[in-house]
Amino acid sequence: MPQRGQITTLQQRVEIGERAKAGESDAQIAATLGLSVWTVRKWRRKEHKEGRIGLASRPGRPPTGALGAAPPVVREAVHTLRKQYPGWGPQTLRVELEDDPQLAGQPLPSRSRIAAFLRQKKLARPYEHHTELAQPSPVIAHTAHEEWELDAQGVVTVNGLGRVSLIDIGDTFSRLKVECWPCVDSTKPTTEDYQLACRRAFLRYGLPQRITLDHDSAFYDNTCASPFPSRFHLWLIGLGVEVRFIQQPPPADHAFIERTHQLMTQQALAGQTFTDAAACHQATTARRDFLNRRYPSRSLQGRAPLEAHPEASHSGREYDPYDEAAQFDLARVHAYLASHRWFRQVSAQGQFSLGAHRYGVGKAWANQTVEITFDPTQQVFVCRSEDGQHTLQLPAQGLTKVDLLGELPPWEKLPAYQRRLPLSPAAWRENILYQEMAGTIL
Repeated sequence: MPQRGQITTLQQRVEIGERAKAGESDAQIAATLGLSVWTVRKWRRKEHKEGRIGLASRPGRPPTGALGAAPPVVREAVHTLRKQYPGWGPQTLRVELEDDPQLAGQPLPSRSRIAAFLRQKKLARPYEHHTELAQPSPVIAHTAHEEWELDAQGVVTVNGLGRVSLIDIGDTFSRLKVECWPCVDSTKPTTEDYQLACRRAFLRYGLPQRITLDHDSAFYDNTCASPFPSRFHLWLIGLGVEVRFIQQPPPADHAFIERTHQLMTQQALAGQTFTDAAACHQATTARRDFLNRRYPSRSLQGRAPLEAHPEASHSGREYDPYDEAAQFDLARVHAYLASHRWFRQVSAQGQFSLGAHRYGVGKAWANQTVEITFDPTQQVFVCRSEDGQHTLQLPAQGLTKVDLLGELPPWEKLPAYQRRLPLSPAAWRENILYQEMAGTIL
């Protein structure tokens, strides 16, 4: 059962106030947030009496200090141990105090009092309450192209090429291998690589309803407790493709794509030698088509995916790179961002990071936690001070259509000349996309 004296974040205190105003009882709020009823009651009453400014208060004793009732030798021991061993938490420090013979017979503080003392002395590690990005609930796909799984395999060594990482995309219902794109001389595919693999898949099979992803840093912000959506995530949303993140590590989730990694590696790469990347791309594409049209699948009673599900030949949702910029709807992106909020710790220099971009709010906001929301009408981030008394609007960075589309070539300005060799990675990806388009000859 949760105990008194718990550490709470600004985000939790704000949520306590909002849930209380919505009619939830202290017990209901405590059960939802994993807090004690006493903690919830404390912050509900402070918010009711003092408003938002009351939520900026820090738990702890009055000015006498968190360990004001403890003997000076105990306070000094806690401070010295923490400075010497910054990785030790309040519970570890409490046990170490018990084992210190110099403190025998001294009254020792509780874990919560030690934690409050560390915060008071600015020796506590920052803590942020974790929140998830909004996403559709997990469901079992009942039609072709209702849900695709996307993932990159770990690096394999291929004769003649060296390191290769396969990006595989598969349709969970029909078992169709939608795409298999080898990233040559790469240990970790980039956002541009994933966009290229998806665009090739969209050209061939149309847009899916939903794509599931793992928590790789290319897809998911692993650095913050309240994650900001990645550029790849927002790109898919702008195209009208839902994004869902798996809840359990493979093979509990993403079992199909994990098997696809093994199958494509054995079918297209194992024991083979390639003279260049183009030969590898041709080989993986050929084996992908073979597996979709000829290879009997056990899960499909010995039939190939397109034999068992001919309707999987196209999703019915057209995609054309020529029209991607027009098809991409920024309003979807703005609506998605407007449904979230983020909490960030402002540095001593008055800055914080959001979505791989740095924002400055000034030193007057230094060292406090700010609440951030998105205003879709003005396309700005609205920062709210910890006490709720001040707001600041910051122009959003990296959210224009050009930013999110990435390397989409300017089709209306196709060059009429041969590119200078060797091609850059961006030019190479552009050429590969041209080749996938019907009627294009290079």
